[in-house]
Amino acid sequence: MAHIPDGGRIISIASCLSDRVAFGGVTVYSATKSALESFNRGLAREIGSRQITVNLVKPGPIDTDMNPADGPYADAAKAVLALGHCGETRDIAEAVAFLAGPGAKYITGASLVMDGGANA
Repeated sequence: MAHIPDGGRIISIASCLSDRVAFGGVTVYSATKSALESFNRGLAREIGSRQITVNLVKPGPIDTDMNPADGPYADAAKAVLALGHCGETRDIAEAVAFLAGPGAKYITGASLVMDGGANA
């Protein structure tokens, strides 16, 4: 961590599937995202004395080229979302910008679930 200055920010992106495996075929994917949670909590403790924060953003269905809001799985995804629609990449970017900024200097070792209520 010598390349990260004191007071820096580490923000990783995982998935809401790290909390719950909602369907088959994503076991290994979910396991790798769960591992990021433990890594981030441990790292937060290891480098916290340098005022470096370590946080994780866990998106759910987000409208992207890989997962279009009108794609073949969209209706099934929307059916389990409390908000009833996929998120936008801007939603994730704004959360990351907040975690990278001065307003989040006392948030570390945290996971921010941004899944439209899929895991509610």
